[in-house]
Amino acid sequence: MSNTTSNPSQERDEENATELGAAGSQLSTAPREETLAGLPAMGVIGWIRWFWRQLTSMRVALILLFLLSLGAIPGSLIPQNSVDELKVQTFKDAHTVVTPIYEKLQFFDVYSSVWFSAIYILLFVSLIGCIVPRTGTFVGQLRSRPPGAPKRLTRLPAYTTWRTEATPEQVHEAALAIVRKRRFRAHIAGDAVAAEKGYLREAGNLIFHVALIVMLVAFAWGQLFKYEGAKLVVEGDGFSNTITQYDNFKSGSLYDNDSLTPFSFTLDDFVGTYERKGPQIGTPRTYEARVTFSDGAYGKEEKRVIKVNEPLVVHGTKVYLNAHGYAPVVSVKDGRGKEVYKDAVPLLPIDNNVTSSGAIKVLDGYRDKNGKKDQLGFQAFFVPTFAGNGKGTMFSQFPAADFPVLALNGYHGSIGVNSGIAQNVYQLDTSKMKEFKDAKGKQLKQRLLVGETMKLPDGAGSITFEGIQEWASFQISEQPASGWALTGAVAAIAGLAGSLFIQRRRVWVRAVRGDDGTTVVEMAGLGRSESAKLPEELADLAVKLNAEAPTAPGTDSDVDEASSVEPAEGAEK
Repeated sequence: MSNTTSNPSQERDEENATELGAAGSQLSTAPREETLAGLPAMGVIGWIRWFWRQLTSMRVALILLFLLSLGAIPGSLIPQNSVDELKVQTFKDAHTVVTPIYEKLQFFDVYSSVWFSAIYILLFVSLIGCIVPRTGTFVGQLRSRPPGAPKRLTRLPAYTTWRTEATPEQVHEAALAIVRKRRFRAHIAGDAVAAEKGYLREAGNLIFHVALIVMLVAFAWGQLFKYEGAKLVVEGDGFSNTITQYDNFKSGSLYDNDSLTPFSFTLDDFVGTYERKGPQIGTPRTYEARVTFSDGAYGKEEKRVIKVNEPLVVHGTKVYLNAHGYAPVVSVKDGRGKEVYKDAVPLLPIDNNVTSSGAIKVLDGYRDKNGKKDQLGFQAFFVPTFAGNGKGTMFSQFPAADFPVLALNGYHGSIGVNSGIAQNVYQLDTSKMKEFKDAKGKQLKQRLLVGETMKLPDGAGSITFEGIQEWASFQISEQPASGWALTGAVAAIAGLAGSLFIQRRRVWVRAVRGDDGTTVVEMAGLGRSESAKLPEELADLAVKLNAEAPTAPGTDSDVDEASSVEPAEGAEK
């Protein structure tokens, strides 16, 4: 058997090399082999916990809130299918290059898109994850007592002291009464009174987050169960709240159309007056719809007035006055002299002075002079205030009906309503129609005053401008949870204000018997955040306490006036 002699210095070098290698592996930034091969050692559960901690952190919640705000920008700038499909189609026709990109990004349906819903849900989960643990912590703080006084009060930001002939017990009782009167939570801890105030700061923070959740839930609920529609009503006509009565109707995905609020109204009169002088000429002074309203199928009739921003409210459903225009009353006679059409035809405004355009369609009952059935159509242009017969253009000079003129272009043939393709009632499809010609072979056009008649050529009949009625357009909508959304918004502002402006602070009053037989009183304050008012508040408390436990004769006092309390030497400022 051979004997081997170990070298102590060599062994120490090997041990040092091993330790340095281990330390180097800990400090190295190179990826470990097991990290590249698969999941780290903490496993799937560890990653889930890490992800949950990140999602429920305040930083991620703010990032998600910022992303939600960014996501709402295209929803505000780009037309949405949920609001106006016609405007969306017009946008697509005018922007053929970016339209495919917008469609892939779901920019025409932002609020129902996958990415916006994902941000919305993640923000909702993040806020709940923030609130639950913080609520438990806050409840624990409310149930606990303020901590005892530090050993050295002189190190706190605000400090003052004096000697008094009162006993420590008397000082403690007086201090308790004073701080509790100032709504401090206080108790005696050892040789000092410990008091704390400003818990509403954290309460405001929690209220802010809860209010955000309320707003998110209210917004989602409103989108799922809302409905809105529009209806144009001519004076003398009525509306009842059923699906078939709407000109257009849209509702949330979970709304039940059978739950429409039953009510009806008749438009008795629209009253509009306008400014006639000064720079605001043409600005509406009176703009209201006077209606006869009935709540329910057999409700009692009531007179109501609907104004801009003053809707008619029926059990949560609101009827807004949306727009106003004119409906010329025209009558049409066929080639045999029989009146086959008489009605008020609503025309749509195209400018602020209510210059209007539209179409008049005579679909049934018309026969030419030979008794043959036909259809008539007229392109109509109306101005409530014409500049002058034969002198001005067909653009209104004022929104009131001071000098109404109706211009017509006549056609006959197939209007195309039986083709199965939906038509705009305010536009005339002339692709299968022929123009009426005058004696010179030109298109028949004529401007009519009230009471005047346009004769159609070859005994085809006539059309007469009988008078004017007015119409009003109403938006009927029900937005559930809007009150909750408003409450959430107000609570969020209040909670944010509380978390920003309420300062949490602590005050300690120590009273101990000194060597000379007097009581040494020390007062100090500490704020959870920097506040210039802390020394002032402590000075005010010290003045009050000094009045109860006055300075002993022959001793110096730092409590001469409220400004005497300064930040202690060496304390952070």
